[in-house]
Amino acid sequence: MEGIMNINYEYYRIFYYVAKYKNLTLAADTLHSSQPNISRTIKLLEHNLGCQLLVRSNRGISLTPEGEQLYTHVKIAVEQLQTAEEELKMLTGLHRGVVCVGASETALHLLLLPALKIFKETHPKIRIRIQNHLTLQAIESVKQGIVDFAVVASPADIPDSLKATSLIDFQDILIGGTDFKKLSKNPVSLCDICHYPIVCLGENTMSYRFYERFYHENGLFLKPEFEAATTDQILPMVKNNLGLGFFPKKLAKEALLAGEVYQIDLLETIPLREIFLVENKERPLTVTAGALKDLLCKVEN
Repeated sequence: MEGIMNINYEYYRIFYYVAKYKNLTLAADTLHSSQPNISRTIKLLEHNLGCQLLVRSNRGISLTPEGEQLYTHVKIAVEQLQTAEEELKMLTGLHRGVVCVGASETALHLLLLPALKIFKETHPKIRIRIQNHLTLQAIESVKQGIVDFAVVASPADIPDSLKATSLIDFQDILIGGTDFKKLSKNPVSLCDICHYPIVCLGENTMSYRFYERFYHENGLFLKPEFEAATTDQILPMVKNNLGLGFFPKKLAKEALLAGEVYQIDLLETIPLREIFLVENKERPLTVTAGALKDLLCKVEN
């Protein structure tokens, strides 16, 4: 565009400190420069702008009306840039910031919560926001940019516009309460347990689809007696002998050791499941979100 001057930002920065201190020596010390270099730069700026900015006298330096007007604008610009630089330094140094993560229930308990404990020990000033969703909702929140990324358990319908990184595998097992202890003595078939009540997540969940497919592949239909709203509701329902439930082995460990529930071995093999980290290809992660992602990618089963 016509009329726009292409003046080096450094000229304005030097003018800012000279105008601020009204002293060439102080300005030179602050900028780690020399007095002659500061004077030369001010003269170049005045030449480019076509007006005098400073008046030198025995009493020091004062600003001309043009210099006062320029300083009003330059002060805002330089100080805003300094603030932005400081904020970026804080972020890149991981001293502060916010990470927003979407998580399905299973992924939250199996991976995210243990990882966050480690992350907060090393980055205590970073705030974490967790949005607990169904898998489909968590993926949608990534698409819409509501969260930095999401961690979800398979199966998951992840569109091509998003990037999915496999983090860990996990194994579900069939568990029953004390009333069903006899079923834990010997392996049973999926057909055998069709006569017992089943506790399962609702039909709108990906976990339900997973087990619906598992039953179908073995010539059976999944007909749960009880539907839980979240994964963490399944274990207490099983403990209270409401029915048998499929549950991540890792999360059932304490209840198994305490004799509150029993593992029921199936003749059929329950397929392994995975936890994925889902991010938007078009939205680069912030430094803080990237640091949490790196930690999650290093977690082992």
